[in-house]
Amino acid sequence: MRAVVQTVGRASVTVDGEVVGAIEDGLLVLVGVTHTDTEQTAQTMARKVHELRILDEERSAADTGAPILLVSQFTLYGDARKGRRPSWTAAAPAEVAEPLVTAVVDALRQRGAPVETGRFRAHMLVESTNIGPRTILLDL
Repeated sequence: MRAVVQTVGRASVTVDGEVVGAIEDGLLVLVGVTHTDTEQTAQTMARKVHELRILDEERSAADTGAPILLVSQFTLYGDARKGRRPSWTAAAPAEVAEPLVTAVVDALRQRGAPVETGRFRAHMLVESTNIGPRTILLDL
């Protein structure tokens, strides 16, 4: 599982003209799933995202109660090392990825994190205003 975590002043996801998730002063998290990921991987990712000391004064979302906008992003497993057309073979198929992305969201909520999401398998317009900018890649 991979995640790109960014500190944002605001972020939102729009699907078919409707805002389906939005936050202010929190974390935008793009999550990709690969074939070997499990429920345990999802739990570990949720903990790492929640406790990542990326906010001001080296604080985490767990420390501050900062909201999280989590968006599924299979393209994090794109491989363009050969040529110009990325291969997506390392990305888990939707039937595998969707329950694991949901497991990350559920685990974050169980930890008390306020979480908004995108919509799985939808064409999403993701907008954000980065703070810092601070961007971290988590690769489990």
